[in-house]
Amino acid sequence: QVQLVESGGGLVQAGGSLTLSCSTSGRILGLANMGWYRQAPGKQRESVANLTYHGRTNYQDHVRGRFTISKDIRKNMVYLRLNELKPEDTAVYYCHADLPRLSATYWGQGTQVTVSS
Repeated sequence: QVQLVESGGGLVQAGGSLTLSCSTSGRILGLANMGWYRQAPGKQRESVANLTYHGRTNYQDHVRGRFTISKDIRKNMVYLRLNELKPEDTAVYYCHADLPRLSATYWGQGTQVTVSS
């Protein structure tokens, strides 16, 4: 079974930056569509950024131009660079893997990002 473990969250001031990491197991990055989601208090979980197995990226409108998703296949790692952070970016950020060829999906446990005014 695939396991995803996020790290890198923390408390930052508005305008600051963070890099989130997602460690993956099972050497799935060649087959998986990877994504970052977030969930704020009182809000539904929403997609933030997605990176397909063939390298295509997609971003939620509110983060496009500020966040960057990337991966390192050799290290089995996925990253999310968060720049120009705003208080409304405060949420728990989750790593997600979708393996369409295997009809399987996986979630990490999340990492907290808090942006102060």
